[in-house]
Amino acid sequence: MDSRGGEGTAEGHVPEDFAVVVDAGGTIMVWSAGAQHLLGHDAGEVVGRRAAELLAAGLPESARRHLAEGRRVACEVALRHRRGDRVVVRLQATPLAGAGPAPLWLVTAAAAAKVAELPEPQAEALWDLTLAQLPVPVAIYDRDARLVAANAVMAQVMGTTVEEMRGLTLREIQPTAPFDEYDRLQRQVLRTGRTVFHEAHGKAPGETRDHAWSMFFSPLLDENGAVQGLSAAVFDTTEQYWARRHLAVLNEASLRIGSTLDVTRTAEELAEAAVAGFADFVTVDLLPSVALGDEPGPVPPDQPVTVRRTAQRSVLKGCPESVVAPGGTTTYPVGTPPARTLLAGRGSRHTAGEPGIQQWVRSSQARAASVTKYMIHSVMLVPLRARGVTLGLVHFMRHRTADTFSEDDLRLAEEIVARAAVSVDNARRYTRERRTALALQRSLLPDRPPDLAAMEVAYRYLPAGSGADVGGDWFDVIPLSGARVALVVGDVVGHGIAASATMGRLRTAVRTLADVDLAPDELLTQLDDLVVRLDREEGPETRGQPGSPAAEVGATCLYAVYDPVSRRCTVARAGHPPPAVVTPDGSVRILDLPSGPPLGLGGLPFEAVDVELEEGSLLALYTDGLIEAADRDIDVGLTLLRRALSGPAEPLEDTCDQVLRTLLADRSTDDVVLMLARTAALDTEQVRTWRLPRDPAAVAGARKVTSRQLADWGLTEAAFATELIVSELITNAIRYGEDPIVLRLIRDSTLICEVSDGSSTAPHLRRARVFDEGGRGLLLVAQIAERWGSRQTPTGKTIWAEQALPTGTPSATR
Repeated sequence: MDSRGGEGTAEGHVPEDFAVVVDAGGTIMVWSAGAQHLLGHDAGEVVGRRAAELLAAGLPESARRHLAEGRRVACEVALRHRRGDRVVVRLQATPLAGAGPAPLWLVTAAAAAKVAELPEPQAEALWDLTLAQLPVPVAIYDRDARLVAANAVMAQVMGTTVEEMRGLTLREIQPTAPFDEYDRLQRQVLRTGRTVFHEAHGKAPGETRDHAWSMFFSPLLDENGAVQGLSAAVFDTTEQYWARRHLAVLNEASLRIGSTLDVTRTAEELAEAAVAGFADFVTVDLLPSVALGDEPGPVPPDQPVTVRRTAQRSVLKGCPESVVAPGGTTTYPVGTPPARTLLAGRGSRHTAGEPGIQQWVRSSQARAASVTKYMIHSVMLVPLRARGVTLGLVHFMRHRTADTFSEDDLRLAEEIVARAAVSVDNARRYTRERRTALALQRSLLPDRPPDLAAMEVAYRYLPAGSGADVGGDWFDVIPLSGARVALVVGDVVGHGIAASATMGRLRTAVRTLADVDLAPDELLTQLDDLVVRLDREEGPETRGQPGSPAAEVGATCLYAVYDPVSRRCTVARAGHPPPAVVTPDGSVRILDLPSGPPLGLGGLPFEAVDVELEEGSLLALYTDGLIEAADRDIDVGLTLLRRALSGPAEPLEDTCDQVLRTLLADRSTDDVVLMLARTAALDTEQVRTWRLPRDPAAVAGARKVTSRQLADWGLTEAAFATELIVSELITNAIRYGEDPIVLRLIRDSTLICEVSDGSSTAPHLRRARVFDEGGRGLLLVAQIAERWGSRQTPTGKTIWAEQALPTGTPSATR
C-alpha cells in the first residue's frame, strides 16, 4: 500500500481472501481475514456494525442505483482504515440468489479489467479460473444435490479429491453428522429456491483443528427462474467465532463472578467461568493471608512463594489433572514462571516445552506425571491484583483443546481475572471486618451461663451467615440482690463493627443500670435516653464518613427480672419480640406484653408487667432473626417456636438445639440469639421475714431472732457479723426511714440480709468525724459485707448486704 501524501490516502491492494457478507439492511454479517488485513479491524469489532460506517466517502450514484435494483456492481470504493487512513480499492458486490426480497450481498475484490469486453470463451475461462482458485471453499451441485464441481480449497477441507466426490451427495460423501444436516439444507434450497445461511463449529474431515464456518447455500437459476442446482460457499469465521465467544465469556463472567462476599466462592466462580469459556483446566491459588482477610505483603523475589489452592475446575469430572487438593498449599520455586508472574504483576503465555515451564513441572513429581498423562500443552499465568496488591495467581491450561492460547485469549483472561480480583479483594476486606466484628461481639457476650439458685440458663448465639454482616444482637444474665436475676436480650439496628460497638455500649449500660436496681420500665427509659444521645453524637455528618455507621442508632430490647422468693417475673420490652413461657405441663404461650417503642425514639413511655410463674416454668427470650425469614411471616415463626418448645421438659441444651433445628432449616441471614431460663423457687426454709416496730428497742429483738435463725441454718460462725449488719441497718431504718420496717434473711449461695422501710430516700456513706456519735453504720456494713446496696420498691426502699457462707458450709439447694 503506497501513501499518496498529506491526505492520508492510499491505493489499496485487495487480498485474495477478501470477503464480506452484508445483509439487506447494510449490517456486516461475515468478515474474512483478508478484510482484516486490508482495513485493520478484526471480526469482533465490525460484525454487527453498519457497513456504511467503514466508508470514507459516499458510493458513486451508479453504484447506489445498481444496489437498489438488486444488481451486481463493481466500482472503486473509498474506505477508512482502523488507523484513520483513507484506502481506495476496487470491490464487487454480488447479490446471493434466492435470498428473497431482502437478499444478502457478497463483497469481494473486483478485477481491474472488464470481463464483458473480452470474448465470451475467454471470459468463461477466466470465470472458471476464478471459481477454481477462489481462496474460500466453493462447490456446485445439480438438481439432485449431487456434486458437479468444487475448487481445490473445498477438496482440501473435505479431505478428499474432486474426482472422488463428483456425482455423490454430501450424505454419501460423509455419512456422519453434521453432513446429514448440510444435505438436508441443500435439498431445502433446491425445493424452495431460497438461499440458506448456516453457521457451524467443528472439525472438517480434512482439517486437524476445529473451525467456525459460515455457509451459504444458494440456488442456481436459469433465465426462467427455475432451479437448476445450487452453489455452496463456505467462509472460515473462526476468528469471528472466538471474538463472539470471548465477548460471551466476558459477559457471563461479569454476571457470575462476585455474587457473594466469600473469598472461596468468588475464586470458584472465576474458575467456573473460565472453564465454561476457553480453558480446559483452571486453578486459583491465593496467598495464605488473603483467605483470612488480611492484606498480603510484597512477594519476595529471592524466596519460594507458598500459596493456597482456593479453587479449581476442569472439563474432566473431579479435576483429575490437579496435584493439589482445594485448601492445600503448594510452593512456586524461585525463578519459575509462576513466581516470576507474581513478581511482574502481568499475565504470560507458555507452552509445555518451554524451559521455564519444564523447570516448574519437574519441581513436583506428581505435577510432571499429570502434565504427561493429560497432555497439557498450553498454559497461561495471570496474577490476581486489585488496588495495587497481589492476591494470588490463576493458571489456565489446555489439553482437550488442540489450539494453544492466543494473545486474544490472554487479553480475555486478564480482563476476567482483573474483574474477579476486585471481587476477591472486596470479599477479603469483608472477611476481615466480619472477623473483627465477631471477635468484638463475642468478647462482649457471656462465655458460659452463671450458676444461679433462681434459675437454670442455656443460650445460643449464631452470627449471620457468610452472605451477611455480623449484626448487633446481644444478651446477658445479671445476678441481682435478693437472689433475683435479670435477663436481657437486645438487637442493635445495622450490621458490622459499628453495630457491634454500639451493642457493647448498650450492654455495659444495661449492666450499670441493673446494678442500680432500676425497675424494668425505668431501666428501658434510661437506656432510651442513652440511645438518643448516641445518635446525636454520631450525627448525620459523622454517619456519612468512611468507617462510620450509615444508619441512625437504634435498638430493640427486652428486660426481665425474676424473683425466686415470690416467683414473680417483671418484664418490659422496647419494640422487641415477646417472650414465650412454657409451663411445667408443657403448654406454651406467648406473653401478651405492651410492645413499647424501639430504643432511640425518645420521650415515649415503657410499661412493665408482672407475671407469676410456676416453679419449673421455662422462659424463652430471642431476637427477631429466630422467627423472621424471607419466605415466612412472624406468625408462622411464632407457631414453629411454640411447636419446638411444647412437650415434656428436656435438658435446656437439648431444647436449644431442638428450637434451632425447627426454625432455622438454613443459615439465617440475620444474627440469632436464643436464651432459655428454667425457673426455680427458694424453699420457705431458706427465707425468714420479720416485721419490726419503729422503736429503738426493736434492734435488740432483731439481733436475737437473727442469731436464732443462723443457729437453725448452721451458720453460727456468721452470727457476730450478721448481727452487726442487722443492728446498723435497722437502726438506720428507725432513725431515717418510715413504717413499715421489715427484716428478711435469705440463705442462698450467699447469706443475704435485707431491711426494708417505707421511705424512698436512698442511703449514702459519709465519713464521721473523730468526736461524732453516729454516721459510721453504713461504713461498717460496707466493710463487713462482700456486697451491699439499695433498691427502690413500690412501698419505699430496701437496703441489702451479702456475705459469703462460712467455709465448709453447703450452699442452699434449688
